[in-house]
Amino acid sequence: MLVPLTRQKFEQLIPRIATSDQYKYAWGKFPDFLKRLLISVVSVVAIWIVRLIIGERFGIILFPVGAIAGLYWLWGPVLWASLRNTEYRKYPYSGFLRGRVLDVYITEELIGTEETVNNKGDLVIVENRERRINVEVGDETGFTTQIQVPLRRSHQDIVPNQIAEMVVLSNRPDLSSIAKVTDIYIPSRNLWVSDYPYLQKNVFIDMSRRLRDSREPRSRFAPRRRPRASYPQDVEEW
Repeated sequence: MLVPLTRQKFEQLIPRIATSDQYKYAWGKFPDFLKRLLISVVSVVAIWIVRLIIGERFGIILFPVGAIAGLYWLWGPVLWASLRNTEYRKYPYSGFLRGRVLDVYITEELIGTEETVNNKGDLVIVENRERRINVEVGDETGFTTQIQVPLRRSHQDIVPNQIAEMVVLSNRPDLSSIAKVTDIYIPSRNLWVSDYPYLQKNVFIDMSRRLRDSREPRSRFAPRRRPRASYPQDVEEW
């Protein structure tokens, strides 16, 4: 099932300013915090040096600039998460997709390398790998998509044929060509499959519940081959 969304509903699902979940994601790990803190300290020192050079005349301007720069470690995640939201919000059309899990499997992905020296003094390259879960989702029209996210303990509840829901984005009003997809939501387990949390979860779950209550499944699920987007005739644009 694919239901087009109004722009107003879409902007509720992916807001312009970062949500609390997005802020937590963008906060990162301790090394990320240290990088932001270093940028803050260097910025404050640079502004202080500039003030010494040009004197007190521009102090009224430099003080708020220094305060903002000094707090970069705090507001930086809001900026970067909001910019990531903007990348999705630039698509003019969106839709609510309800399909099923077609396949689930785990892979090990290379996420980075480090250079170190062993006991003999030889340079050794160490590969950092991460276990990730791959979830393929499709609908009755034959549309399929796959997302890959870091493996979590809760992912063990994901099995093929479960109902899976998400928001899809497109440059075409009929959604016949999908450019991006968001987090996957599995309602039977109240489980989210995502890396970056694009969606406002409470808004999406409420929309999912209301659409589920308004329409009963009518056709047997038959994946593969999607000539064009299909819309239910009894569900108006959300």
